[in-house]
Amino acid sequence: MVDNARMAADSPWFLYLLECRNGSYYAGITPDLQARFQAHLRGTGAKYTRANPPVRLLASRAYPDRAAASRAEYALKQLPRGRKLAFLSAPEPAPVSDSLQATAESAVM
Repeated sequence: MVDNARMAADSPWFLYLLECRNGSYYAGITPDLQARFQAHLRGTGAKYTRANPPVRLLASRAYPDRAAASRAEYALKQLPRGRKLAFLSAPEPAPVSDSLQATAESAVM
């Protein structure tokens, strides 16, 4: 028997950025990037993309869980348009806990 809750917890979530027909960007999160993009193309995705259909997927990044993807989505949406693509193209920063651990270890030495 498959434990669906455990499988869902082990599956990554994706933050993605679409370019829409009107030139705007649309950002969202999903556990299944391909299916979500197809839903946007069919007009069964978000209300915004029904009115402004996507023309292409600009970028995406995987996150370990929904909470991390949601935090990244919020951070992305706070950026000006010109920095959104760079946000997803940049190397991913180390998790805060790793940074704190490295700082603590260097302070001891």
